[in-house]
Amino acid sequence: MQLEQLTAGHGAVTAVRAGQGRDLVLLHSLLADRHAFDPVLPALTGKFRVTLFNLPGFHGSEPAVAPLMDAYVARIEDGFDEFGIEKDAILLGNGFGGTVALAFAIAHGDRIGKLVVCDAAAGFPEEGRKAFAVMAEKVSEAGLAAVAEIAAKRVYSPAYLAANPGKVEERKTSLLAVDAKAFQHACTILQKADYGPLLHKLDVPTLVVCGEHDQATPVALNKALVEKVPGAKYVELPGCGHCPPLEQPDAFLKAIKEFVGL
Repeated sequence: MQLEQLTAGHGAVTAVRAGQGRDLVLLHSLLADRHAFDPVLPALTGKFRVTLFNLPGFHGSEPAVAPLMDAYVARIEDGFDEFGIEKDAILLGNGFGGTVALAFAIAHGDRIGKLVVCDAAAGFPEEGRKAFAVMAEKVSEAGLAAVAEIAAKRVYSPAYLAANPGKVEERKTSLLAVDAKAFQHACTILQKADYGPLLHKLDVPTLVVCGEHDQATPVALNKALVEKVPGAKYVELPGCGHCPPLEQPDAFLKAIKEFVGL
């Protein structure tokens, strides 16, 4: 599969693109880079023009100057403009990318036709906020190596890890390539995120997909989205962890098939 290299915002944001058809924009998790979508790309690019953004600090996208969600949303907006993404685009985000997708949809709902949020949250309870604060502090003091193994293990379900122990090293390698400051910024953004009160304003058809055993954004946080976004639909994937496209690609494609028109 041939991937087209893209840059926008004078090189501030990078992406890759493949396929033809309706625009489908993918935003990856903080715990995994855009390669987490590799298992589902062949199916998606057969139907859509897929654009995979690299969030700040990943694969050439410059880290944001400050830990502000507005800065991330602005990067995605620059990409939409310069990459010529049409206004009927489907926006799909996993994990932190899902929270960014929510923020973008709230701010620029007229720029997308559908929204898929996968294992993400509009905000976190106090325990979760403290965990992000601790993680950011550890990275500040000792770099990403201080959290890489713990973070990598949170990508998958326990059963999958037991059967595929080598996957932890694979994820650690990916995480260690991320800009440490950008990782800290993302943790701070997630620590402060509070989009719940704004979800009722979303006027975009929305699907929420969640792995049953997501350790990073548990089922309850995903279901909270469905309760607050008007008309939102929900699909739960049995036995799956935080990154369904990576852990259960076939089940993930089946979950979104009808909604996106695959």
